[in-house]
Amino acid sequence: MTNSKALVLLSGGQDSTVCLAWALERYARVETVGFDYGQRHKIELDLRARVREGIAALMPHWAQRLGPDHMLALPELARISETALTRDVEIGFSQSGLPTTFVPGRNLLFFTYAAALAYRRGIRTLVGGMCETDYSGYPDCRNETLQTLGKALSLGLDKPITIETPLMYVDKAATWSMAQELGGRALVNLIVEHTHTCYLGDRSHRHLWGYGCGACPACDLRAQGWDKFANASP
Repeated sequence: MTNSKALVLLSGGQDSTVCLAWALERYARVETVGFDYGQRHKIELDLRARVREGIAALMPHWAQRLGPDHMLALPELARISETALTRDVEIGFSQSGLPTTFVPGRNLLFFTYAAALAYRRGIRTLVGGMCETDYSGYPDCRNETLQTLGKALSLGLDKPITIETPLMYVDKAATWSMAQELGGRALVNLIVEHTHTCYLGDRSHRHLWGYGCGACPACDLRAQGWDKFANASP
């Protein structure tokens, strides 16, 4: 643990929740930020408070280190995006070869806004759940993209900004394992019950790995990771 602060990009999903636990183990003060960009699965935003409350209840030192939450609205992102995450569009692949769930500029904007907020809060470390291992081919999830952005933000703000991505080279099974290592079965259960990953925002179907439609790419990745994790667990 360091005596510094971190700002975690908390969507209300599995990955960002694991990253929040990861940060609470390493930083003396951890704040969170969420983004309302008109996403179809806006239910994730409704679960963020429950995730924060639940994670604070797991460990006394996590509760002590967990600082305030911030919510930022980016409505223009949905207006200019013709994607399956911001419109009622079929999930598939576009002519560019990228999934229709790719929202151009999303992570770039998230980190830029987070950096502006962090600047005001005296925070120099941003934490996100982006991953190159189990992802849908989004170019703004790549380590090179985000570390280059971190350098640009440091130059633009004239202060060192570090972007941490603890899941960058971790698959979904290992993400479940990391959750168990950080917070035991209680954290795993919290992720199952109170986080949301399904692109369609389905909270009516309960699976072993949590709630979701069970058919979209996000549900598929989460389910496959859970199966691998469950079969490997004693």
